[in-house]
Amino acid sequence: MSEDQQAQDQAQDQGLDGPQDSTRRTLFKAIGAAGVATAGAGLLPGCGPRIEKEQSNLGFAEIPHLLDHNHHVPNEYTTDLLLRWGDPLDAFAGAFVPETLTPAEQGRRFGYNNDFIAFMPLDDTAGPGEGDRHCQSHNSERGLLCVNHEYTQPHLMFPGYPDEDAANRSASAEQVAIEQQACGHSVVEIEKTASGWQPIQGSPYNRRISLTTAMNAVGPAAGDERLKTSADPSGSRIFGTVGNCAGGKTPWGTVLIAEEGFGGAFQGDPDDVADEREARNHHAFGIAKNNRNWGDYDRRFDVSVEPNEPNRFGWMVEYDPYDPNATPRKLTGLGRFEHEGFTLVSKPGQQIAAYGGDDDEHQFVYRFVSNNVYLPGESAHNRALLTEGTLYAGQFNEDGNGRWLPLVFGQGQLTEENGFRNQADVLIDCRRAAKLLGATPMDRPEDVETNPVNDCTYVMLTKNKKREAGDENAANPRARNTTGHVLEIVPPGLFGKRDHTSDTFQWNTFLLGGNPNAEDPRERGAYGQQQPGNISAHGWFANPDNVAFDPKGNMWIATDGCESFDFHDGLWAMATEGELRAAPKHFFGCPEGAEICGPEFTPDGKTLFVSVQHPADGRHSSYDTPMHRWPDNDPALPPRPSVLAIRRLDGGEVGS
Repeated sequence: MSEDQQAQDQAQDQGLDGPQDSTRRTLFKAIGAAGVATAGAGLLPGCGPRIEKEQSNLGFAEIPHLLDHNHHVPNEYTTDLLLRWGDPLDAFAGAFVPETLTPAEQGRRFGYNNDFIAFMPLDDTAGPGEGDRHCQSHNSERGLLCVNHEYTQPHLMFPGYPDEDAANRSASAEQVAIEQQACGHSVVEIEKTASGWQPIQGSPYNRRISLTTAMNAVGPAAGDERLKTSADPSGSRIFGTVGNCAGGKTPWGTVLIAEEGFGGAFQGDPDDVADEREARNHHAFGIAKNNRNWGDYDRRFDVSVEPNEPNRFGWMVEYDPYDPNATPRKLTGLGRFEHEGFTLVSKPGQQIAAYGGDDDEHQFVYRFVSNNVYLPGESAHNRALLTEGTLYAGQFNEDGNGRWLPLVFGQGQLTEENGFRNQADVLIDCRRAAKLLGATPMDRPEDVETNPVNDCTYVMLTKNKKREAGDENAANPRARNTTGHVLEIVPPGLFGKRDHTSDTFQWNTFLLGGNPNAEDPRERGAYGQQQPGNISAHGWFANPDNVAFDPKGNMWIATDGCESFDFHDGLWAMATEGELRAAPKHFFGCPEGAEICGPEFTPDGKTLFVSVQHPADGRHSSYDTPMHRWPDNDPALPPRPSVLAIRRLDGGEVGS
């Protein structure tokens, strides 16, 4: 989601003026014969038996493609406006008045640009700190909503800025401090009442995690010299997290949150950094002297002052939502890059497998395998699983087979001769290591998740306008890919017993995004076994980003970029098996300027939570003159990123 210059790309594609700042969201960021062959791969047998039961679950009346200032769901559904930027988490924060907001007050309120959502059930007989009991609960009417806050937009948060450029380079010390408190993560207790879902103000579980929250680095890079700073000579005590995009959940009751577009938080010229290795490193993550001016007031965000500080970001963070006093951990064993998220496959008595993507053009898909096995109920044992193991990068071969390449110091090209001192170097410079090993550069890998019903893994590839003609491959078949696609990874083994720890896999193209009737073959979509005429005029989409699976195994894809095709971003649902495999139906639409993130179901499938991020984001839209004021539509309030809870009016399962 971050590092996405889609607004500029859209304007250029349509012959319009681009936005004044091409770094929007950087803080926190011809098909031809090859296309026909790859689209055909989506028709090959996929995961699991060909079963029909998923089809009957998707009985909702599809909504149309639109582009207006409202959100949209099918007529038989309702939405609860659950959380908005600035809503209080405790009983004493009072009404939200953005003009008088202070850093301390923001630290007690729901943050900005909500993204990933994890619903963590609460056991009514257990209390704070009893995560082992809570995480075994299937309570679908009371729980903790754990929500990322990816990045801030000062021109939409504060009055007086005509555009994003002006805000990014001239924010005041007070405004920067508010931004730093508005980033990170929120934990909010919620409950379902007769009138819908509501937050519980003052709950002992409610918590904000921000750029001032103390965290511990764990794993192979913890304490390495490249993580040491003047404020932390140990290299293991880090303050804060930023660029928090997607994430994951563990069966032992912890939540994983990603650090994606962290480079935009840092200012300074990488070429002025004395260490040539770090200069190259900083360039790779978009650190530049014209980035926003946080470093003017918080000197750790100026690489000329603290050249190692960026190495303390770009990790996955694990924390315990059931213990408000628990210290989050940065898991260095999962590698450092622009994490979209990491999601787990956890089978009792077997090693953990975790999948993730590096959300940038020509970057890689990753898998981590734990050294030890998952033991249900053994919390202390399980919490070490993500600190000891092996990280792999994916190689997608032309014949539909693939291999996981281990990123281990001393193996292959990962040696001192190539500039790696130890395993910490391999993990800090994960991108360079994966490239040296021959991993396949992908079209912006975003969410990578495993369907719990068919046990296959799906990779959302949003787009890649930087892929030139002649640089296509079977897994990325389009030059200048504007519409994105989805791959399906099939681990070896029979249905129900697939081995996610194997070093080999098979893959196929699940779908190609885009209009199946598009005149330009480079933008022509392909959806499973469906002929173009069988996909409704509103069923196709572009730019897949996040993905979730309902209890029946249906896939729900959230998009980021459909406005370049003149309709809203939203949510599309589809079966993963049977005759309607990969045949999307349009379920949710965002207000103009927004994208949808973090779809998450309750265990019973009767509530779907979604994040609506950056509403009213667009050229010339600002706090003083916004495009619109969703969701409050109050002239005294700016547009506010918000979380919605979607329910059927009759109380049935979402999608049915």
